[in-house]
Amino acid sequence: MKKVYLETFGCQMNVSDSERVATTLAKKGFEMTSREDQADVVLINTCSVREKAEQKLYTRVGRIRNSGRSKPVIGVLGCVAQLEGETLFEKIEGIDLVLGTKAVGRVSEVIQRVLDGEEGIVDLGEREKDYDWTVSDPQRHSPHVAFVPIIEGCNKFCTYCIVPFSRGREVSLSASEIVRSVLDMRRTGIREVHLIGQNVNSYRPTTDSGLEGFKGDTPFSRLLRAVAATGIERIKFNTSFPRDFKPDIVDAINEHENLCNWVHLPVQSGSDRVLNMMKRGHTIDSYKRKIDYLRSSPRDISITTDIIVGFPGETREDFEDTVSLVEYAGYDAAYIFKYSPRPGTPAYEMADDVLSEEKTERFLKLESVQRRSQNERLKRYVGKTLDVLVEKHAVRSDAQVSGHSTCHKVVNFEGSDSLVGSIVKVKISEVKSNSLLGVRLERQASLLA
Repeated sequence: MKKVYLETFGCQMNVSDSERVATTLAKKGFEMTSREDQADVVLINTCSVREKAEQKLYTRVGRIRNSGRSKPVIGVLGCVAQLEGETLFEKIEGIDLVLGTKAVGRVSEVIQRVLDGEEGIVDLGEREKDYDWTVSDPQRHSPHVAFVPIIEGCNKFCTYCIVPFSRGREVSLSASEIVRSVLDMRRTGIREVHLIGQNVNSYRPTTDSGLEGFKGDTPFSRLLRAVAATGIERIKFNTSFPRDFKPDIVDAINEHENLCNWVHLPVQSGSDRVLNMMKRGHTIDSYKRKIDYLRSSPRDISITTDIIVGFPGETREDFEDTVSLVEYAGYDAAYIFKYSPRPGTPAYEMADDVLSEEKTERFLKLESVQRRSQNERLKRYVGKTLDVLVEKHAVRSDAQVSGHSTCHKVVNFEGSDSLVGSIVKVKISEVKSNSLLGVRLERQASLLA
């Protein structure tokens, strides 16, 4: 039995793809292993959104090739594979197969062809019509948290983004299939699902099958209500596109306790001029109105975002507008990136005229502003009790366990392995830089007894 090691870079869609790859291979007689040094086949599921992620691929293949052991079969999957195709064989020595984003369902057949002696296989073809998005007995990244794809691809064509080219156009999955999948997950012990896609609130199924009887102005808000009706304990969704983010999404969160109080709403810039160059399709005024509506919710919704600094043509004034927006929005977290040009995008043809040193300076300043804001936001949880899904040992202490709250905060507290997979009440006692520290209420009660 051949052993396969699978490594994943990038977004939740990549993680979801890798889960299906692992499940497919296990069913076809391959053994999945966590030990790269024991693998007969090494698969790398790649990301191309930023240059740094793409560089990881080149580094990883080089290390495998020069590890000193007999070279395994090396396969590249995902977005870099889709974009680069057969040119990867010229760029990186040692690769044996390349599978695009829609070809992952054929992974076992392609690996077998390599094992049988075929060289340089490239498959960038379309997904099979009967591709199973809801595989049975899946090999998940977690036995308690599941990613549920609801839409694939992107139609937005933001000038900096490679996703429409690597993932293709938007295709929404059937609502009835999504609901059936969540019901199956609930029966198998999954406690939290993440509805995922490049732009989840762009969800537009070809029919309303599965959404009949659920209120809401948009198909996505009706889908949220349909999934909430399954009774699954926690539902999160990621990522939202500002232009398609409507008030009825917030209304659904307000009305269904199992729709978690967290929204990731990438703004990318605080300058209307830069947003126009990015072709984001929203303005800062319209974005602020969405923030205001989220803040008006009685659920105390946690808001996170993505921001790019140093986009071509971004002036100091544009950057200061972004700083002002961060101060206005009071994000619970922000993922800040320095712009890096991606070949094939419209922005690649623009003059990358913000010096590297200036990008770094802006990055550090915005990070500092966000950190102050974030710390102030986190303080509101001190003394409050949060429901935490325990997922693993805490990174820095064997005496602690770690999990996420419904507002998607990392919470660490003293506990044992027996708590993993359970949802417990934790009273928050302290704020850390990117997490919260607390005491389990049952533990606290016993100490006071």
